[in-house]
Amino acid sequence: MAATYDFPSDLLAGQEELHQVRAELLALLKRLPWSVEPLDGFSDTNGWRKVERPASPGWTSDEQAEVEKLRRRERELAVFVTCHRFWSAVTPAETVDARASLKHTRPEDPVV
Repeated sequence: MAATYDFPSDLLAGQEELHQVRAELLALLKRLPWSVEPLDGFSDTNGWRKVERPASPGWTSDEQAEVEKLRRRERELAVFVTCHRFWSAVTPAETVDARASLKHTRPEDPVV
C-alpha cells in the first residue's frame, strides 16, 4: 500500500499552479505556428516517414512574450516545489514515492 503524506497547503497550491501553467503553455504551443520565425514550408517524402510543414508566419511579439511569461512562471514553480522545506523531512528512501504522490494529489473540492 502506498504511503500517504501530509503535504503543506502552500506546496499543494504550488504543484496545482504548476499543473495549470504547464497545461496553459501546452495549449498555447499547440495553437501557435510551428516556427517562431517566419519560414517557408517544406515536404520530405524521402525519409522513413513523410514530413510536411506549411509555411509559418512566425510568432508575434505578443505570442513570444506570452510563451516566455509562462515558461518563466513554470520554472519558478518547479523550483518552489522541488526545493520546498517539506522535502527535508522526507527520508531519502521515500522521496521518489512522495514526489510522485504530490504530482497526483489534487486539492480537495470545495464544500458547497
